[in-house]
Amino acid sequence: MTRVGLTAERLTRAGAELADEVGFDQVTVSALARRFDVKVASLYSHLKNSQDLKTRIALLALEELADRAADALAGRAGKDALGAFANVYRDYAREHPGRYAAAQFRLDPQAAAASAGGRHAQMTRAILRGYDLTEPDQTHAVRMLGSVFHGYVSLELAGGFSHSAPDSQESWSRILDALDALLRNWPAP
Repeated sequence: MTRVGLTAERLTRAGAELADEVGFDQVTVSALARRFDVKVASLYSHLKNSQDLKTRIALLALEELADRAADALAGRAGKDALGAFANVYRDYAREHPGRYAAAQFRLDPQAAAASAGGRHAQMTRAILRGYDLTEPDQTHAVRMLGSVFHGYVSLELAGGFSHSAPDSQESWSRILDALDALLRNWPAP
């Protein structure tokens, strides 16, 4: 019998909240059952297992990030778009560290194809059109931006920049300036 009020969507959102509180790696069906004060078995009518739960949280996080990025990019171009896009990721990671970690979760090919991951790539490529990059340079630039944003945000979340001057915001701004300059003057192969 299905417990009243429990749905896959409600469990996914609760799992995302749990991830933000305790870390994405700690999210399991058992932990979620404790949160709802129900038996683990009662959740299996909505979720297959912890892998399914984590996949659902990852898909939710990718969708939330894509929606925020699309809103932030509206009407922007060039450096302004680059900064807005980067700040969405940084702000989301700060507000939702567990969900941000979920957005990095490796999805199976079918789930990845159905995810908002494609929207992220499209938005990144749209930003890069303002820098007049063609293939394969555009793909290299997409990978570079993702690596820089994720690397910086991950180090910052781990406290890597909290014990030294200058403030990490100053470094972030300088990095975005450097990325903009690099993209405007992309080196020839």
